Amino acid sequence: MCPVKPDAASLAGGAAHDISPPMTQDLQLIAWDFDGVLNRNIVNGRFVWADGFEADFGHPFSSLQAYLSGDTFEAIVTGRRDLRDAVGAWTRDVGFAPGPDVVLDYWFAQDSLADPDMWARLDAMRARGLRQVIATNNEDRRCTYIEQEMGFGPRIDGMFSSGRMGVRKPDAGFFEIIERETGVPPSAILLVDDTGENIAAARARGWTTFHYTENAGPDLDKWLDLD
Repeated sequence: MCPVKPDAASLAGGAAHDISPPMTQDLQLIAWDFDGVLNRNIVNGRFVWADGFEADFGHPFSSLQAYLSGDTFEAIVTGRRDLRDAVGAWTRDVGFAPGPDVVLDYWFAQDSLADPDMWARLDAMRARGLRQVIATNNEDRRCTYIEQEMGFGPRIDGMFSSGRMGVRKPDAGFFEIIERETGVPPSAILLVDDTGENIAAARARGWTTFHYTENAGPDLDKWLDLD
């Protein structure tokens, strides 16, 4: 979920992936992070969708961000508060008459920056019969948009999101739910994620991991035997 990604600072560093690539024939499931991996919407830790916010809405982006941070962010991203309600509080307080739905429509559309190279990887692995899911810290409204409007729904075998599960990465419970719901053992799951804390948490459960950083696409292709 954006506009706040608490662990975005780890995007710039950390090992790109585990020491040695997995044997793809031993994998049963790939869990893809969304923002920063499938969706290339983060540049230097910044969500680029917000770049034109002040020009388009007449209010600084920081004013909205203040309504979506701290405890409020935690409640939204784990499904305990509706994102629309929080955005609605901002629209009322700043006097934005069109209301929260206009803000959300703008946000989701501007933030839709699916990486075409990742589309190709998803399709290639699907053609091999490998199961794939999205594993993301996002609330339900945006997840529905990702599935339906961005077209990811038909390409994946499930959406595991913090807003629907009530727990977010890097909490161990997030990964445990994926293991339980898919029936796949940890040793047969690959997580592709751009955040070091999430990579470490998945490794601690016995998952194989690939820390996706800038320009890591060729290495990922080697891992997946796509080069």
